[in-house]
Amino acid sequence: MKKIALTYGLIAGTVVSAFMLFSMNYLSHCNGDVDYGTSMAVGYASMLIAFSLVFVGIKNYRDNHNGGIISFGKAFKVGLFISLIASTMYVVAWLIDFFYFIPDFIDKYSAHMLAELRASGASQVKIAAKASEIASFAVQYRNPFFTAIMTYAEILPVGLVVTLISSLILKRQPVADEKDLSTEIHNL
Repeated sequence: MKKIALTYGLIAGTVVSAFMLFSMNYLSHCNGDVDYGTSMAVGYASMLIAFSLVFVGIKNYRDNHNGGIISFGKAFKVGLFISLIASTMYVVAWLIDFFYFIPDFIDKYSAHMLAELRASGASQVKIAAKASEIASFAVQYRNPFFTAIMTYAEILPVGLVVTLISSLILKRQPVADEKDLSTEIHNL
């Protein structure tokens, strides 16, 4: 199980990290115009694509290493390890990218959020309150531990949902053979 989880986790982590790094550094920042809504949609789509390897990993383990059967718990465990490995790779990639290559990201994103609030016609009081909230968050986000937790909160739930669904779909209990079945019926 460890080899399956490690293999598929590393592949999924590479896929989602590469996609994030490409979109953050090339697509989002090359021309200065960042569409944060589209960027978020593309980001979550890439997570789903990468986490499809959870399904493949569980199925591979069930079919090739576990005799074609797997309980929900065992399937969930395999998927959880794949998700944790992929998520950790994503978090590490984001920490390196944010702190070394795009340290102004939080400032640009904060300015974007305030501009949207102004464009929506919000009152100055509401804008000032939001600006204070954003400034506080920006200070916290400069702490690598806080950034890591926030990044895990972004990706890990997606992996857990895919793991849950995959485990439900792929669970397969051993089929009782006819002799065992007739004995159970006779004992009733």
